[in-house]
Amino acid sequence: MTEPPVPRRGDELVLELPHAVHRVLESLLAQGEEAALVGGGVRDAVRGGRPTDWDVATSAPPETVTGLFPHSTWENRFGTVTVLPDRDGEPAVEVTTYRIEGAYRDRRRPESVRWGSSLADDLARRDFTINAIAWVPLDLATGRGRLVDPHDGEGDLRRGLLRAVGDPVARIAEDALRMVRAMRFATRFGLHIDEATAAAIRRNAAAAASLSGERLNDELRRILSGQEPPSRAFALMEELDLLAVVLPELAALRGIPQAKALPGDALDHSLRTMDALPPADPVLRLAGLLHDLGKATTQADGHFIGHERAGAEIAARVLRRLRASRADSARIVGLVRHHMFAYSPDWTDAAVRRFVRRVGADLLEDLYALRRADNAASGVREPATGGTAELRERAARAVAGDPLGPGQLAVDGHDLVRELEIEPGPEVGRLLAGLMEAVLDDPGLNRREALLALARRQREADAGARVQREDEGSQAARG
Repeated sequence: MTEPPVPRRGDELVLELPHAVHRVLESLLAQGEEAALVGGGVRDAVRGGRPTDWDVATSAPPETVTGLFPHSTWENRFGTVTVLPDRDGEPAVEVTTYRIEGAYRDRRRPESVRWGSSLADDLARRDFTINAIAWVPLDLATGRGRLVDPHDGEGDLRRGLLRAVGDPVARIAEDALRMVRAMRFATRFGLHIDEATAAAIRRNAAAAASLSGERLNDELRRILSGQEPPSRAFALMEELDLLAVVLPELAALRGIPQAKALPGDALDHSLRTMDALPPADPVLRLAGLLHDLGKATTQADGHFIGHERAGAEIAARVLRRLRASRADSARIVGLVRHHMFAYSPDWTDAAVRRFVRRVGADLLEDLYALRRADNAASGVREPATGGTAELRERAARAVAGDPLGPGQLAVDGHDLVRELEIEPGPEVGRLLAGLMEAVLDDPGLNRREALLALARRQREADAGARVQREDEGSQAARG
């Protein structure tokens, strides 16, 4: 749904300010300090949307800001104070003192920061012109304010242009992440990257290798969460020589042929799969993006045998580099590993139970969603009967009823140690695994006495096999 237009008159803009934002601005102005809204919230308002982020730039030093607002935190040397709301449902407000920054030797943080004297100085240090627009209050009671736009960010929005503030090479040298942020802003707002900024990105793309995994992961998640197809961001990365630096494993899919109904290679297919997954779940979208990584290393005679296993290993390495959480990594690697399942209606109930146990009940819905996206990206339709929908129904029955994991067995390791009089150790684990396999074949066996009897027989069989191997070894030694 399109947002109603924000009232405008020349360079004036009327905003509906949340109570928390109004309180911060009013308190700073009452102290005789300058205060203006800056950043993405102003950009979004200029575009006709409703701001969700509220950032304030001020002439007041951080000590003054924290003194004005008891419920505030200042935990960095860059002058940013977070003012917590005093009412439920209100936003936190980031208040940053005007600042002028020194050199960025690590392409992330300035070596030195000194408080600036003007809003113009503060806007000059920002990344892109569309983010270097400020709103200076004229009448807080009515929400009327004046736009300060020294770098013509509003004009760039009208022209559909993403342009660095000042010298693009200098802006990138200050923080290499700005190259990836450029992909996100261009995609989110449908902007064309201006020639000088694009040339600076291409020339400095190698610097992205210095980015920390955490920062890169956060920026990729923002791209994947966008309502616009994220494939455009990755296509821009490739065009500007950034993809091979940021995700070389993904870039390696370019030129890998695909025998699909839809045109393109393995990279095109991966991008389409990602786009077909919901923006509300960026982790699932990342799984779609990475699901065919193994094709670059397993291609042989037009086939990709075992690419899901190879891809899971590669995806695990990528996610470690990105410092992804354990939960996200396990989810994505599991989906990549199992995305090539091939269900047919002749699967027995035991086969369905083994499938659920192998994949994990918690991954099933994700796996079905990935299969739908994979099919859409391939130009393939599921059969009306006997396809994934049928498997989903059968798997749901298995999850609801039959035992699928050792924790659901009628005996546990303590029972085996006590009843079979054996020592805790690997043998207990082997026996439990054997019992689980038996119960997957026949859930009716999941009774305490039946399982204990089965475990005793298994021990006897193991002992017999061990004696036979020893006899054969002795005979071979004599011979």
